[in-house]
Amino acid sequence: MEGEKNRKGLTLWQVVVIGVAYMAPATVFDTFGIISQVTQGRVPLAYVMALFAMLLTAFSYARFSKQSPKSGSAYTYTTETCGKTAGFFVGWCSLIDYLLIPLVNVLLASFYLHALMPDVSYTVWVIIMVSIITLINSFHINILANFSSILITATIAMMMIFIILVVTGIGNSQGYSNLLTMRPLLNGNTEYLTLLTGISLVCFSYLGFDAVSTLAHESQDPTKTIPKAIMLTTLLGGAIFITVSWFVQLSFPSLDQFKNPNEALPEIALYVGGALFQSILLTVQIMNAFASGLASHASASRLLYIMGRDGVFHKKIFGSINSKLGTPLYSIFFVGLISLLAIFVDLAMVVSLVSFGALIAFTMVNFSVFMKFYVILKQRNGFKNIFLNLLLPLASGVVLLGLWIHLEKSALVFGGIWLLSGGLLLLYRKIKKQPASLNIATQELGK
Repeated sequence: MEGEKNRKGLTLWQVVVIGVAYMAPATVFDTFGIISQVTQGRVPLAYVMALFAMLLTAFSYARFSKQSPKSGSAYTYTTETCGKTAGFFVGWCSLIDYLLIPLVNVLLASFYLHALMPDVSYTVWVIIMVSIITLINSFHINILANFSSILITATIAMMMIFIILVVTGIGNSQGYSNLLTMRPLLNGNTEYLTLLTGISLVCFSYLGFDAVSTLAHESQDPTKTIPKAIMLTTLLGGAIFITVSWFVQLSFPSLDQFKNPNEALPEIALYVGGALFQSILLTVQIMNAFASGLASHASASRLLYIMGRDGVFHKKIFGSINSKLGTPLYSIFFVGLISLLAIFVDLAMVVSLVSFGALIAFTMVNFSVFMKFYVILKQRNGFKNIFLNLLLPLASGVVLLGLWIHLEKSALVFGGIWLLSGGLLLLYRKIKKQPASLNIATQELGK
């Protein structure tokens, strides 16, 4: 799967499109009411601050991907610098994100489809969505990239229409001079504790740059393509989140007119563009969730393949590539099976687990940069090396610590249970290997 195929793999633009699709940019509408309540009407500011925090970590990912052409994201980087045991735990925690985000997208898409066509049960929509996403991912990844390009283009086009409607609506009712304001960013509120909580919530909208790093083995010249794609994905995703949230906040400085702020999307669309636009935006949200589902499903199956290839999981199942399709078919099917759990699970619990896994991955990548460049390669001379290899990872770690402090208790509980289960699995694998080692030792003594 390496070698020759890399030269015919994904281009920089294709990798960026998959990363942005993974972010599901239109979710800014879904979460606006929740974030606005937490930040007290400063949603764009939360996205701006989150972008700054994520750029620090994205830079660490980009630096490491320049040195390592292997896929695997935080799992691979931690294994290389901190050993197989640490790499296993980071990979295990990362699996929370990679396996559950496809499930979340299936859940959201099925929910919206059921709302549009209630005669078809939610369970049936889940099965249909999982089947289509799994089928598309079974073929060459270029098909996925091209399909994601179409869906993301449609989503961005709808966002542009939304912005035009907002500008026209405010201009006609209040005067166009009212558009020239900093109120969406700075509304006079100076409570930074609530803002920090909001930042911790929106940070996980930026997970696309982490997913990009799993595509190295399917990209053209990965040591050049992946670092650029990581930074571009983060910046492009941030630009979309900040721009759209700016105009939503401009239209709705408070949540007083919303009947259900936690599910603000239908009301936002209705107030801005009427019933027809509401139906269109809901359709685009389905496309948005579908595009993100495709990208996240691909990333999850690649991480499973990489860990299977390394012997962490069953090598013949998860570490194999289908000779005809060129994809990790068994890993793709496994992610599909996990996504079917969308029929039963609670969205709040799933999201809390994703938060836990993401912070583990982000924290360990920054630590891995410090270990590789400052400790192992001993690049410590001069201010540039000290800044890049010590101060920058430390600054990112401090920012992430602030997010850890504001993580929900349920995330820590569920995440701790997942971490403990990983420890039990590792212990089982080591015990299972011991008899084989004893047999080899006995045979050597016999000789």
